[in-house]
Amino acid sequence: MINRRKFIKKSGLGAAGTILAPNMVMATRSCKGENPAIPLNGHLWVYASKFPPNWDCTPVLDTVFSDLSAAGMDGLELMEGQLRHDDAVNRLKTLIKKYDLPVSGSSYGVGFGMWDIEQHNAILKDINTVVPRLSEVGGTTFGISVGNKPEGLKTEKELDDQAELLLKIRARCKENGIIANLHNHIYEVENDMHDLKGTLERIPDFKLGPDLNWLIRAGVDPVDFIKNYGDQIVYLHIRDQYKDGTWSEYVGQGDTNFKTIAQALKMKNFNGQAAIELAFSNDFNPKNDLKTDWQLSREFVEQTFNWS
Repeated sequence: MINRRKFIKKSGLGAAGTILAPNMVMATRSCKGENPAIPLNGHLWVYASKFPPNWDCTPVLDTVFSDLSAAGMDGLELMEGQLRHDDAVNRLKTLIKKYDLPVSGSSYGVGFGMWDIEQHNAILKDINTVVPRLSEVGGTTFGISVGNKPEGLKTEKELDDQAELLLKIRARCKENGIIANLHNHIYEVENDMHDLKGTLERIPDFKLGPDLNWLIRAGVDPVDFIKNYGDQIVYLHIRDQYKDGTWSEYVGQGDTNFKTIAQALKMKNFNGQAAIELAFSNDFNPKNDLKTDWQLSREFVEQTFNWS
């Protein structure tokens, strides 16, 4: 497969290069061989983190698209905040065309607690807004965070209610041609994975979109997770950190053992999608511009995971 990032690299068009003509880029994406590469997207958290408390980086979406396109990423993963605006579809379609960078999907779950039955109506109303809009702009994945319970572990009844809502969300996604998957933070996988296991006991076939770094921070070995659940994994979030837990500026700069993770994925014949998700602490000042950090991360991942 001659994918977008490989074409940019071979053409000498990286972060400082010239933007490809749209028809040339689209042609590279349509060439599929016997071993197609894993689509490698960028999740926009590093931009959204500057817009608390709703993390809606709509004001800088042009920069987001520009940076990821120049770095040779295959797509952009949104957060739900960008899809709630009435003009979201037109805005996103304009940017997709301008930078010839597709929307791969969206993560979802900021501010909600799916375990709380009192929130279900509001969540479903929101789902009925953002999921069809995501489909309209070409997104195909929906990474769901179920929400943390502030005090104590979720009860069996709360896990029942959470699963009931997840089934409704999955059905709505399916109606719109979108693959729903469970995207974890720490709380879903700490305490011997009480939350995630509770969901999977109730919905064994729910697809997974694990964040490898949150697994590590929760004390879960990502290699073991892949061995146990790899057949259900359709999406991955990739981020790096040093031994002291500080996030690195780009993927490949830290101490995460990505080689063993890559080997585990290969053993499971992983054929989904992945997203690099950069994250900086509040007091961190990056040495590079973000275009460079995206490109360095992308190059490391495609080489280490052999996804080029």
